[in-house]
Amino acid sequence: MTGTRGRPRKQAAQGTDAFAALADPTRRVLLERLAEADLTVTELGQGLELSQPALSAHLRVLREAGLVTAAAEGRSRRYALNPQAFTALRVWLEELDRFWRTRLDALGDYLDGGS
Repeated sequence: MTGTRGRPRKQAAQGTDAFAALADPTRRVLLERLAEADLTVTELGQGLELSQPALSAHLRVLREAGLVTAAAEGRSRRYALNPQAFTALRVWLEELDRFWRTRLDALGDYLDGGS
């Protein structure tokens, strides 16, 4: 699951790191909206002060990271969350959490023994 230096490994089909995609607040808003329902580009953009090209660019990053999928619906696209991508992120974060808990427990044991 992890690549070099403990970073999550990019899957071959995904050109963008999911964490880099999540770093942008606008993309997080889009993901929050998609957590409620599958939406079209027009529905996703409602209330956001974004141009259509900017919105499309954000959605492209989310697609390339594998966080969302897009399905053609007439002349539009309907976007949906990709649950598998979020499962992979959660697993990676749990691995990292276990790593640090083990390290901190060992440090605590060392400090307790040194008193």
